[in-house]
Amino acid sequence: MNAQAPVAQKPDTKDAVLTGIRARAAEFQSLRHIPRDVVDQFKSLGVYRAFVPERFGGNAVSPAVFCRLIEDIAAADASAGWVASFGVSATYLATLPVETYAEIFGNNPDTVFAGAMFPPQPAKTVPGGYEVRGQWPWGSGIMGADLAGAGIKVEGNDTKLPLIAIMPRDKVEVVDTWNTVGLAATGSHDIKVDGVLVPREWTFVRGSTPTMDDKQFRYPSMALASQVLAVVALGAARANLDFIHETGSRQSVTGAPKPGARPYLQTEYAKARSLYLGAQALFYDTLEEAWEQLDDNDKVDRDLHVRLRLVASKAAKDGAEAARMAFALGGSTAIEQGHPLIRNMIDAAAAAQHAFLSEGTFTGAGAALFDEPTMPGYP
Repeated sequence: MNAQAPVAQKPDTKDAVLTGIRARAAEFQSLRHIPRDVVDQFKSLGVYRAFVPERFGGNAVSPAVFCRLIEDIAAADASAGWVASFGVSATYLATLPVETYAEIFGNNPDTVFAGAMFPPQPAKTVPGGYEVRGQWPWGSGIMGADLAGAGIKVEGNDTKLPLIAIMPRDKVEVVDTWNTVGLAATGSHDIKVDGVLVPREWTFVRGSTPTMDDKQFRYPSMALASQVLAVVALGAARANLDFIHETGSRQSVTGAPKPGARPYLQTEYAKARSLYLGAQALFYDTLEEAWEQLDDNDKVDRDLHVRLRLVASKAAKDGAEAARMAFALGGSTAIEQGHPLIRNMIDAAAAAQHAFLSEGTFTGAGAALFDEPTMPGYP
């Protein structure tokens, strides 16, 4: 069943990959997706094997280590960071039967999975599994995927969580629908399936208990899903802040004081940088606290679980605001089409709009902190 893609070969250095991504940002915007050769470079950095257990050839890294890598990629290009963030899918797939998981990652720990899960489409039960058909939006990363997942609902299955059917990427049609101003190069097109037979053992319930007990699979899955997206906003904010610092340090061609010598820029830059640094520090400290707690416990405690969601929402919101503040310091040239300051600002804002990170997630955190009822599925 698994569509085999090349296992990552000789690793490129991270600096070389990031330099190449920065240089190709305009190309990505034009394509409206991250090209396959860049996805292959993500493989060389260990993006897709990051959470795969070592017994299947993976690296089994911590969430904080993975998120730092995604932030670095997002600082080079936010859309690239967004696509790379779905290396987290190896944890989603841990709810598959162990034999299926081993078939996927044991054969190729660099397998790339992309899914479009909502709204679940009706699937017919047939001999051998489910007959899947329908069209789903938000297929982020589908252009570089080896496997695709689609949300289905099956008559008689009363779970409130979506059932995800996995199939080879070549069984899926990509419908060109992604035309946005934010995260424009993520290639988050619709996916369309017309009568593909998916065996039961190639389906999993999104958000259910993993079939394996590895440490990374005991980390709260929805918290991790929100965190890998939140750091895209942090990366975009960092890129904007670095741009202002670099240009502000240059001598003006008119003979006027350097921008960085001007009190208003010093003040606002310091405010923006401190907003970013505060959100970043709290974010990684909380992730590392949870990882350490799992050394001696089967799961993280309720308070920490809530904080894992809260710091993700804060990172996205503060990252978006820091990116905006940096944009405001860029002067009139920052409004030019394609300028990195405006692109990063919009990309950071787009990340913060995601349902896992939106304003409603602060309401969920507040309710949980007061032991009041929360929205379904939170934290």
